[in-house]
Amino acid sequence: MKSNPNTPVSQNDAIIRMINVDKWYGEFHVLKNVSLSVRRKEKIVICGPSGSGKSTLIRCINHIERHQRGQIIVDGIEMSNDLKNIEKIRAEVGMVFQQFNLFPHLTILDNLTLGPRWVRKMPKAAAEELALHYLQKVRIAEQARKFPGQLSGGQQQRAAIARSLCMKPNIMLFDEPTSALDPEMVKEVLDVMVDLAEEGMTMLVVTHEMGFARRVADRVMFMDVGEIVEENTPEEFFARPQNERTKLFLSQILH
Repeated sequence: MKSNPNTPVSQNDAIIRMINVDKWYGEFHVLKNVSLSVRRKEKIVICGPSGSGKSTLIRCINHIERHQRGQIIVDGIEMSNDLKNIEKIRAEVGMVFQQFNLFPHLTILDNLTLGPRWVRKMPKAAAEELALHYLQKVRIAEQARKFPGQLSGGQQQRAAIARSLCMKPNIMLFDEPTSALDPEMVKEVLDVMVDLAEEGMTMLVVTHEMGFARRVADRVMFMDVGEIVEENTPEEFFARPQNERTKLFLSQILH
């Protein structure tokens, strides 16, 4: 069941809070005073043109990118330069990238068990059982003993999703997870993401897959030049966009 995005998010409800966040790359102001609250189990799709700050926004949530001003609070923990806080937040947040980032010299099973064994200190047998459970969940259990290079792009991306799930995150971040895939492989990855959404995972997804946004998102956000320009329910966002930049963007990607 989708949440009502027009209901204010209380501090107690929010699992992610960004408050007046700024980020620069040298002279380039990539995030400009961005504020955002995400409820537990909420699904948010972030779209916008290249260079608008979408990927930087979600990368700041788990400190892959460091913000210079403002506050980021994840599940009650404020993101700071304190390594303990960063580690706590990263333990709560799974991330799936455009590129799969699997270790090519390890089997899929070994790729998935690395995190649970080294970070969670899980015994090998328990880690393998967990990994096989999530490979089954993403529908590639039969690929467990293969190496990444033996899998299709769609299968590798599903393995990357399973790898994140093995860490039992409360939040999943997706940074254009289908943009490197051939068109026929996109659906198999999106289907896995739909399953996750239906199970109640909190998700932030940077994507241009607007069919996915219509089906899954509680809110769709449009970013341009480092700002959240517009946000609304999928129904309102696509049917009645308010901002001229949003209208132009949608006219270019919706056919």
